[in-house]
Amino acid sequence: MNVVTEAVNWLNGLVWGVPMLVLILGIGLYLTLGLKLLTIFRIPFGFALLWRGRTALGRGEISPFGALMTSLSATIGTGNIAGVATAIFLGGPGAVFWMWMTALVGMATKYAEAVCAVRYREQDERGKFVGGPMYYITNGLGKNWTWLAVCFASFASIAGFGIGNMVQANSVADTLNTSFAVPEWLTGGVLVLLVGAVLLGGIQRIASVASALVPFMALAYVAAGTVVMILNVEAIPTALLLIFTHAFSPAAATGGFAGAAVWAAMKFGVARGVFSNEAGLGSAPIVHAAAQTKGPVSQGLVAMLGTFIDTIIVCSFTALVILTTGAWTSGETGAALTSKAFDIALPGIGAYVVAVALAIFAFTTMLGWSYYCERSLQYLFGVKIITPFRVTWSLAALVGAQLKLGFVWLLADTLNALMAIPNLIALTLLSPVVFRLSREFFKTRGKSEASPF
Repeated sequence: MNVVTEAVNWLNGLVWGVPMLVLILGIGLYLTLGLKLLTIFRIPFGFALLWRGRTALGRGEISPFGALMTSLSATIGTGNIAGVATAIFLGGPGAVFWMWMTALVGMATKYAEAVCAVRYREQDERGKFVGGPMYYITNGLGKNWTWLAVCFASFASIAGFGIGNMVQANSVADTLNTSFAVPEWLTGGVLVLLVGAVLLGGIQRIASVASALVPFMALAYVAAGTVVMILNVEAIPTALLLIFTHAFSPAAATGGFAGAAVWAAMKFGVARGVFSNEAGLGSAPIVHAAAQTKGPVSQGLVAMLGTFIDTIIVCSFTALVILTTGAWTSGETGAALTSKAFDIALPGIGAYVVAVALAIFAFTTMLGWSYYCERSLQYLFGVKIITPFRVTWSLAALVGAQLKLGFVWLLADTLNALMAIPNLIALTLLSPVVFRLSREFFKTRGKSEASPF
């Protein structure tokens, strides 16, 4: 087992290493420039479409708003709380700057993913819309590329049970046990019932729950962060100065912080940014393919907001809370660092805010990833796999809640990164289609829709 663990650990370092991060950033930058910065300049228009998209706008299974909330349910999670803290601990305050840069180019990647997902989606034998990287690889690049689609679906279906299920269940159980002394087995049992009840309703119920929980949990977390920053308002300019200064100059050791080079700030900022918003990994387009949208570009403009909301907004609040309270020099890392920061500002309740947020974030991540995993397995085995999958997925939460999952996390994290390779290849090859559809949209129909701006 040690040999297997070492092999997977080596592969993890490779797939999450410099070449992968350069590839993700490079393709994101290529798409951003190819779209002529559309994904940055059209952010207001994207929010206008999101507001209109609360109801159905075309053929599909769920509203555009529901699709984005389901996507966010899978991305707003431990990465926003533990991931940001880890990036600051390992890379210093400058890592936050590189997280922002990753998000700005990642918006173009997420946009292109959704455009391709809607453009090349299809209906299964039940009449349900299905799509994502495996479908735009097969339908967009041709049957000769089916092997690449199979690779993506295989990586996603296995990674989902780890990073999207058992690891999340374990996080919920550990958080509730530490903060409220709730037994792990009880948390696991409740998760089985809650997750199973939602999955029985399919994507419509997942989207319905996500549409209620995601805005609530994100706004509540941001509100708590706002209170902390109001209490430490005089420290905000210094925190921002630290972010911009240490993005381009080394951060010296201070207190419990060991110091970090510029390269560390860049590496961990990019890595944790990608881990948090999943731009380029190919997960989000699976749910955006089910949106009741007028067309590919409309949904792409909505989809790109997922990266903006996840990283530019939610992750920034975590970072500023950690920096303004001075907790970043405490020597803590991960969720413990974020918890300490909130507790410094809000003694007695701050740690509980983080505990509850982690539990809800992890639960909604399980819902979002269930859909990604289900559609990946459906691509491989057909609709007959759906019911057995939903039962297995629900029961896996009970196992995950009670086990130590070091190897499961390592394997899932590795496969999660491997998902990006087929997806990025497809996006690069299909980029001319994305550019053409975008030009046509804003030249014709898009002009009238975009008129308020």
